[in-house]
Amino acid sequence: MFNSTVLYKQLPIFANHLNSGMPEILSELYSNILDTSWLEVVAVIFGILSVWFARKENIWVYPTGIVNVLIYVYLCFFAGLYADMAINAFYFVMSVFGWYNWTRRVDNTHHVPISSLNMKQWLFYVLLIMVAFGVIYYVLSNYTDSTVPVFDSFTTSLFIAGMWLMAIKKIENWLLWILGDVLVIPMFAMKGLAFTSVQYIVFLILAIMGYIEWRKRLKLKAVL
Repeated sequence: MFNSTVLYKQLPIFANHLNSGMPEILSELYSNILDTSWLEVVAVIFGILSVWFARKENIWVYPTGIVNVLIYVYLCFFAGLYADMAINAFYFVMSVFGWYNWTRRVDNTHHVPISSLNMKQWLFYVLLIMVAFGVIYYVLSNYTDSTVPVFDSFTTSLFIAGMWLMAIKKIENWLLWILGDVLVIPMFAMKGLAFTSVQYIVFLILAIMGYIEWRKRLKLKAVL
């Protein structure tokens, strides 16, 4: 049976352990930020700009995103994040496609609109993520020296689906970005890319805001 007295006694102990470890965590984060290369800083700036433009449904999401992903192909290779390196190469291809698709007109006056997935489409993308995870995990586990194959494979699978859904303007892309961002924040910090970890905290905030804003636009379109 649950004992609230035991929990009450344990809370101060847990708090003391957390507080004693915080200076070390913050010190390591500060040290990693100081060691951040100028190239990573440039990538972070363009990455944040790209997500900001995506939130606003602005075509500049793709030019800024292309700069970001090309830099991260280079950075992830040397960090040993091979799946993330591959996903950024995929982002480049998808950015080119998304750039084309967002500027394409569905009629004489309208571009591709924001829309949502139906249940059948949801099931398809869940299956796609599961298959992608299995394939990527197998490759990372057997053919690379990746130290985080599970996290790397799962977040990569989420971002593959998320990038495609963004290119075709499905609002659910934001839900996949949110979940993926939550998972990669500690992963990048652990790999010494602290500034990138901070970037994904910003991405997480912007993704939540993006979902809210796209949802409002989708409801407004339904009313009209």
